[in-house]
Amino acid sequence: MDEMKRIEGAAKKVREALGTAEIGIILGSGLGDYADALEKADRLPYGEIPGFPVSTVAGHAGKLLCGMLHGKRVMMMQGRFHYYEGYSMKDVTLPVRVMQSVGVKTLIVTNACGGINLSFAPGDLMVISDVFSLTGQNPLIGQNLDAFGPRFPDMSCAFDRELRGLAHAVAKKQGFELREGVYAQMTGPCYETPAEIRMLRTLGADAVGMSTVPEVIVARHGGMRVLGISCITNMAAGILDQPLSHAEVTETANRAKGRFQALIDGVVKGI
Repeated sequence: MDEMKRIEGAAKKVREALGTAEIGIILGSGLGDYADALEKADRLPYGEIPGFPVSTVAGHAGKLLCGMLHGKRVMMMQGRFHYYEGYSMKDVTLPVRVMQSVGVKTLIVTNACGGINLSFAPGDLMVISDVFSLTGQNPLIGQNLDAFGPRFPDMSCAFDRELRGLAHAVAKKQGFELREGVYAQMTGPCYETPAEIRMLRTLGADAVGMSTVPEVIVARHGGMRVLGISCITNMAAGILDQPLSHAEVTETANRAKGRFQALIDGVVKGI
């Protein structure tokens, strides 16, 4: 299917079922409960949206919601899509295109990730200052969608400085230190080896995960302001003498979700 027709078909269904919004939030592993904060929310399962993939990962409910949050129209992805699920990068980023098509101008991207920076600890929250990917893929490969953005978009400041400053101010007011650092994306689904973590640290990464970067690229291509926030759910391979598991990721994300939700609340209020 032609990519623009696919986006338009999905956006038409979303617009009819949920309406428009000004802020979009992608909820990562263990953070889906934040969707309950929406007032007067309408829900749309991904399976009812033409051309949408289906989320297959535990902790990702697979619904798009839209409602009011602190006086603003907010659309939330309750679960995202990942490259490791077998989806293309255009599948992974389709929801961002749909959000752009229904009026979303500001995107808050969240994730659960592994800590590489040795000063981090599980449960820390990190505002993302920059990203890089070692997937060898880019969601903008192929014909450029001129209706959304230029062929060669600038990525020199992918994450909005004003929004990052707002997040730090909210955290300070709430009484905790918000970390800041570089997020690296690997393909997954296996966790990284200790050798890969040493490589990523050498390259300047503070945290590592399996998502986020393609969504940010497409968001910036479409002119969105972007804020990225990571929950450090575990220390990456080789840092601690223990195996990694998805259960640990979900458990830590659940412990940290109260602080995480309060931070997003404060940011949305301040936008």
